[in-house]
Amino acid sequence: MVPATNLLTFALAAFVLIAVPGPSVLFVIGRTLALGRKGGLLSVLGNALGELVQVTTVALGVGVVLAQSLLLFDVVKFAGAAYLVYLGIQAIRHRGAGPAAADPTRPSSTFRMLREGFIVGATNPKSIVFFVAVLPQFVDYSAGAIPLQLGILGALFLLIALVSDSAWALAAGTARHWFASSPRRIAALGTTGGVMMIGLGGTLALVGNASEFQPK
Repeated sequence: MVPATNLLTFALAAFVLIAVPGPSVLFVIGRTLALGRKGGLLSVLGNALGELVQVTTVALGVGVVLAQSLLLFDVVKFAGAAYLVYLGIQAIRHRGAGPAAADPTRPSSTFRMLREGFIVGATNPKSIVFFVAVLPQFVDYSAGAIPLQLGILGALFLLIALVSDSAWALAAGTARHWFASSPRRIAALGTTGGVMMIGLGGTLALVGNASEFQPK
């Protein structure tokens, strides 16, 4: 098991990292502005499930191979970035359609938003680098059960991120609801959300692989 002191130190570091607005927050806000509060929350859940896959691969040792292989890492990185750009373009295209066009209460729409969030989370290069380069620093190697310790640390990170990102989605959803009385304003919010996702996709495409974060 992970020592209590390591868990506490990691939780504090993770909270600081997550609380500072970064790619995950921009994704959540962009999705919420484009799709509404429920769409944002579903995207948060899907994103967390996608990153759970990353945590699992890191715990099993596959994540290290992925992050340090330039070819594999670039494939995942550019696929995730391209998908974010695609989602941004879709948000802009349907900016004037209103909430009914992407009603997250419909089963098909709910699954789609979860799936989209999942793909973004599973292909997020920044979280791959974080899990590979940072998580092992908080593991007690003398205690053994390394995969279990990595899994616990990753799950703790995802739990904190889930709470924090949900708070951002609720806040962005409240702002969107305030603007919803004007079709022009709601269209502008959809455009804003789309532009944020496109910009985020371009930013993530520039992320380096984990080998760049190793001590020289």
